[in-house]
Amino acid sequence: MVGPERKELKGDRVIADTIGELLSARAASSSICPSEVARALEPEEKAWRALMPNIRRVAAKLASEGKLLVTRGNDIVDATSEGGPIRLRQPRVGPSSN
Repeated sequence: MVGPERKELKGDRVIADTIGELLSARAASSSICPSEVARALEPEEKAWRALMPNIRRVAAKLASEGKLLVTRGNDIVDATSEGGPIRLRQPRVGPSSN
């Protein structure tokens, strides 16, 4: 691929890698805010805020692949859905603790 599509894929990979790096630096039960990912990639407020839709889109893709959980409170949600702040978590492994 050439052009914007290739750049988009590279951006998605960088976002996905950053999500993974931030989560791996925390306890398995911890979560991160999507804005932490954006701030890690772009320190300037205007730039990181502009990244937020892409962060949510990539988070939704990772969640659909079973690589990430997106939560709002205790509920698992679509990262692109409206309704307030979300958190990103590592997927649960092993027996459910419900």
